[in-house]
Amino acid sequence: MARIGIVVSEFNYDITYLMLQKALSHAKFLGLEVTYVFKVPGTYEIPFAVASLLKRNDVDGVVALGAVIKGATKHDELVAGQTARKLMDLMIQYGKPVGLGIIGPGATRMQALERVEDYARRAVEAVAKMINRSRSLEEKKFTSETVFIE
Repeated sequence: MARIGIVVSEFNYDITYLMLQKALSHAKFLGLEVTYVFKVPGTYEIPFAVASLLKRNDVDGVVALGAVIKGATKHDELVAGQTARKLMDLMIQYGKPVGLGIIGPGATRMQALERVEDYARRAVEAVAKMINRSRSLEEKKFTSETVFIE
């Protein structure tokens, strides 16, 4: 059974709490064991918590959940862009998948609420698929036929 951690932002918690509940439910449905739920103050702090979990031997992948709501400035673009970039870096650094379940930038509160289930579910599914496919790749060996990892 694959073991995952979930990192969830407390900023816009009316939205991210719902995302967390959907992610926990979908992880259970997929047969994943959620070993840790790590709450952080805001989306910008998500990469720190993700790195902390990816270091652990009892975590095979991490789901990152947040909601970056559009404001009067471009702050939402900065936060969402830098966070996503760092999460990609951490995936490569630790060789473990990270599911991006961060709504935004540019989303209104109403748009974010409409996307709660899709973003949470897709982030969990992405981590589950990548854990399984990474394990599959470790078991395969090229002989003379193309090896498909799917």
